[in-house]
Amino acid sequence: MPILQPIVNMAELLHQKGITDVLVSPGSRSAPLTLAVVRHPALRVRVMADERAAGFVALGIAQQTGRPVAVICTSGSAVYNLAPAVVEAFFQQIPLLLLTADRPHEWLHQQDGQTIHQPGLFGHHVKRSYDLPADYTHADSRWFIERSVNEAIDLAQFSPAGPVHINVPLREPFYPTAGESFTAGPVRTIDTLRAEPGLPTDSWHRLLQEWDRHDRILIAVGQLPPNPALRHMLAKISEEFGVPVVGEIISNLADNGLFITHTDTLLANLNESVAETLQPDLLITIGNSFLTRNMKTFFRRYPARHHWHIDPVLDRINDSFQSLTTRVQASPLAFFEKLFSDLDYQRFLQGDDDDGSTMFLQTWQAADRRAAQLVFRSLRQPEDRLTDWQATQHVLANLPEGSVLHLANSMPVRYANLCGLSEQQQIDVWANRGVSGIDGCLSTAVGAALATDKLVTLLIGDVAFFYDRNGLWSAPVPPNLRIFLLNNDAGHIFRIIDGPGQQPELEPYFETPHGYTARRTAEDAGVTYQICRTATELTSLLPDFLQPGTQAKLLEISTDKLVNQQQFEAYRATLRQAD
Repeated sequence: MPILQPIVNMAELLHQKGITDVLVSPGSRSAPLTLAVVRHPALRVRVMADERAAGFVALGIAQQTGRPVAVICTSGSAVYNLAPAVVEAFFQQIPLLLLTADRPHEWLHQQDGQTIHQPGLFGHHVKRSYDLPADYTHADSRWFIERSVNEAIDLAQFSPAGPVHINVPLREPFYPTAGESFTAGPVRTIDTLRAEPGLPTDSWHRLLQEWDRHDRILIAVGQLPPNPALRHMLAKISEEFGVPVVGEIISNLADNGLFITHTDTLLANLNESVAETLQPDLLITIGNSFLTRNMKTFFRRYPARHHWHIDPVLDRINDSFQSLTTRVQASPLAFFEKLFSDLDYQRFLQGDDDDGSTMFLQTWQAADRRAAQLVFRSLRQPEDRLTDWQATQHVLANLPEGSVLHLANSMPVRYANLCGLSEQQQIDVWANRGVSGIDGCLSTAVGAALATDKLVTLLIGDVAFFYDRNGLWSAPVPPNLRIFLLNNDAGHIFRIIDGPGQQPELEPYFETPHGYTARRTAEDAGVTYQICRTATELTSLLPDFLQPGTQAKLLEISTDKLVNQQQFEAYRATLRQAD
């Protein structure tokens, strides 16, 4: 086994560089990598037979811990199954380390099984791709492997974080013989210390002067991980300087009486005179993608004269609203802390305790309150009829304080954004909005539950659930996972968005009628299963369902897609009347 010693040593290097979690999908070619991590006492190794699910479980763990998670898979088509999780991690800026076993390259195009072009397979969707040598006898090869792994782990974490690929060609023998040593030898770690430079003084003066020239300043927050310190600072700026802070549920800005959180409803069907009262002169954006089309359309149609985007990374120009004038390289928290301090000091020097410029904030807040009331009216249903939107409202209102919420793509994340959360609930919200696909939403929530002791609630639609149910396979399902499955037996979003709903081919070419329930999936996975069909049943089941327990739980909420459609169309009609 000494010929594979550099591969065995990789496990020790993962540990020394701070990696604690590894996801393994079984395979023969990857056996040396698998045995190396499994036999390392400091690494926590989990097995997922489905590589696609494994990638998303790793993503969920990395979201919670903020540390890279290693993923090991065998060669060939198995590697391609990691691609959906890789692209999500890339655009969501989540650190993953992909260790893909490979055959030596001279066997390519020689009719050898599971042999494909693996180096660079993930293209532009990884931060970098490394291809290790297949022969380790020369000292330079061992040096190259050690140096590359050090670099790859650092690179996955450096802002912007993201996935890094290490392709590992392996020759036989893969398995140690009885009594043969299979332990890591000495390895060399290379530490990297990074400095965070601040903006030059003249740049700060320029920004403060630009701020002072504008009365209508607005901060818009895209998708961000939970950050209580940032929320507190944004609230202080809003309150002290009369600045609207606009966000969505994936911004982790819950309703606190200051923030503007009903943007999808508020910004729908605006007439020009109302829109102009909401148009900022200076727009400051932070975070990643925005969820709703209404938000993006508003800021594109009514652009600010000046638009700052605050981001610690300046590798690409993010001009989503087509109005960008200034990019500032800084973490949002550090930027707003200094901005608040400088503005507060400037106001003190001027002897001005209150500049009275709250009209713009009040205009946005009044519009936000009207939007919240409209949503409330839209949620009222006759008798005991239950819709997906109503169920979402019930679930969100009853989430345990301090828990974690994962929102699947398509309609669940949109319904949740319409409903919103209260800041008093202290809910951490996550969603795969890097690429916004339905693949992997369940697996990501499983990974999150594996990485935290908090209760993790997943709100997911039926198509996304059944598409990803291998996320419940292989590894034990963590007992702190609670799954709310909105099952309307269709791809419900296609009845709601403009276009497919008006086509005679809607069913079955756009929708996905299936007739499935999750009962057998839950039984196979050892997950407690319940089903409800009315609002009364849901209300009665929620308190016990959300209690801690020794098993994961799944509550299937059965609704009628036509009733869901009627409710949403009535909501849209109300929006048009309000306009």
